[in-house]
Amino acid sequence: MSQIKWTEVLNLHDEQINALRSVGYSYLKQGVYETAFSFFHALTVLDPHNIYDLQTIGALHLQMGNPQKAIDILSQALTLDPTHFPTKLNRAKALFMLGYKEEGLKEATEVAQAPTQDLIDQALALIASHKS
Repeated sequence: MSQIKWTEVLNLHDEQINALRSVGYSYLKQGVYETAFSFFHALTVLDPHNIYDLQTIGALHLQMGNPQKAIDILSQALTLDPTHFPTKLNRAKALFMLGYKEEGLKEATEVAQAPTQDLIDQALALIASHKS
């Protein structure tokens, strides 16, 4: 069975897809998570291999209190890029929310080796708040 290429069927170009992503991101920044989710879900249908869209869907699940769904989507994103530190950070948060302390600590410890200070600081804060 062949995979439908919705961007071709709908005749969507990069500029239009980026406009959808921008609107979805705008809703996310406003805290209108369910509407943002709709946009990013549509984007993942159009391109199921876009790590940014998958990571954002996972983060939205996290914000909406669905940690198991977040882990499922974030794990899928990590199959595309196992070193994507923002995805690993959100996965660590979801693991902690579900009570998987050791797994969360392991993931957060990996993020503490990230190349950016902001990610390192967030990972260290997660580790400090869950280590006992």
